[in-house]
Amino acid sequence: MTKASDLFVSALEAEGVEVIFGIPGEENLDLLESLRSSSIRLVLTRHEQAAGFMAATWGRLTGKAGVCLSTLGPGATNLVTAAAYAQLGAMPMLMITGQKPIRTSRQAHFQIVDVVDTMRPLTKYTRQLVSADTIPARVREAVRRAEEERPGAVHLELPQDIAGDDTDARLIPASASRRPLAEHKAVEAAARAIRQASRPLLMLGAGANRKTTASMLCGFIDKLRIPFFSTQMGKGVLDETGPLWMGNAALSDHDFVHRAIDAADCIINIGHDVIEKPPFFMREGRRTVIHVNYSGAQVDPVYFPQIEVVGDIANAVWQLTEALEPQPHWDFSCFDRVREAMLAHLDDRAADDRFPMVSQRIVADVAAALGPEDIVCLDNGLYKIWFARNFRCRRPNTLLLDNALATMGAGLPSAIAARIVHPDRKVVAVCGDGGFMMNSQELETAVRLGLDLVVLVVRDDAYGMIKWKQQHEDYPSFGMDLGNPDFVKYAEAYGARGHRPSAAAELLPLLRRALETPGVDLIDVPLDYSDDDRILNDDIPRLSAAVR
Repeated sequence: MTKASDLFVSALEAEGVEVIFGIPGEENLDLLESLRSSSIRLVLTRHEQAAGFMAATWGRLTGKAGVCLSTLGPGATNLVTAAAYAQLGAMPMLMITGQKPIRTSRQAHFQIVDVVDTMRPLTKYTRQLVSADTIPARVREAVRRAEEERPGAVHLELPQDIAGDDTDARLIPASASRRPLAEHKAVEAAARAIRQASRPLLMLGAGANRKTTASMLCGFIDKLRIPFFSTQMGKGVLDETGPLWMGNAALSDHDFVHRAIDAADCIINIGHDVIEKPPFFMREGRRTVIHVNYSGAQVDPVYFPQIEVVGDIANAVWQLTEALEPQPHWDFSCFDRVREAMLAHLDDRAADDRFPMVSQRIVADVAAALGPEDIVCLDNGLYKIWFARNFRCRRPNTLLLDNALATMGAGLPSAIAARIVHPDRKVVAVCGDGGFMMNSQELETAVRLGLDLVVLVVRDDAYGMIKWKQQHEDYPSFGMDLGNPDFVKYAEAYGARGHRPSAAAELLPLLRRALETPGVDLIDVPLDYSDDDRILNDDIPRLSAAVR
């Protein structure tokens, strides 16, 4: 006979789980004891939401379900935002929560909420374990659901009395499975539309951000030389420093990339998910849009493709590459003009010396301090648009941003997980002061774990993105300004190093020193958003409209 909590941990080990992020409670003590003697590392966090963000980022970077742990009640409900973050962002994650004994309880309904039903609309799979004998099947099914396309969040509730039971159940071996391949006729229809087009354009969405798919796409553009752009969560799938990159759809319309979209008569859409903010608005009859994804298109008023290639994306791209040859009538000259104008605008403020600093200079300095494999983890704020537009990725998953749930508070936890997954790479978290303070306590986690990490806090002493929207709607400023601690002293109180440049020229050298010095560094940079409304809503539409 085996104790149920030991079997549960063995099942996790069999699934390849290496790390669990979270905060246990008294209902998890059997599980905690089983973890103590296992191969799985427990990363104790300061808040369950942060643990969930870490687990989701682990899943995003590895393709394997990241795992987080909480107790019942308030611990479990603290995972709700992280569940939505993983589910909308297609990040494989398993949440394990505790519960009071379900056979007998002497505490009435103290701390009890229905966590399984709470998680139901936010997950692909949620179950309470009511028998130790079902543990192997439930764990196997949960992990399978989390990792299969489209990936997302799953949840298992392990009650206290079930965890302490004995069982003679045995582990279920993982089954080998392959995703269905796209039908040949669908591939041929897509290939025919691409051949007949005059100005085909490739679009990369979040679903393209898989290792094998990225490799197949490299072969596709090397052979066909079709220009490409990406959604925010598709950044880095292909090298954005090459001559075929047309930009990022950080805005939904009126940017330089949209001049290329307007000129295209066929858009090959690899891995787009309508959960992500629309990269462009489809208008009937303007162009052919080809949907290539693991599942059929989810049609809505701004996305209704005419051709669908449904199946394993990497294989579909390979089939298209084999079926196509460069066509003599393809004309990419209009794209070249768009790209020239776009690059001139991206570089326009990269050396701006104003202080407080402008976002474009911060993006340029962060890019200059990092190598092609290093990782930037963004929280959410107006600066995210500038990183999406201006930061040119060389590799997949090197700019981690959230354009699905778009929650604040994930930047620092995401960076902690990225550093644990990739201890050989430099990692920078870029957080607005609002988002940083939502999970700033995880500085202690980073220091305790001995991580080498740089946290760049861009500070405007307000909820800047909403203030920008408020300004754009011609409303008076109200309800957006806030106070902040002294971030240098705040970092030092956690055992990190704090820095505050006094001029724009000081940031890049400071970043480089911090990245080369072991330990956790926080850099407090004042940020000036005052020009952003004009640039994003007036200058960019005017300049991009002039491109012909």
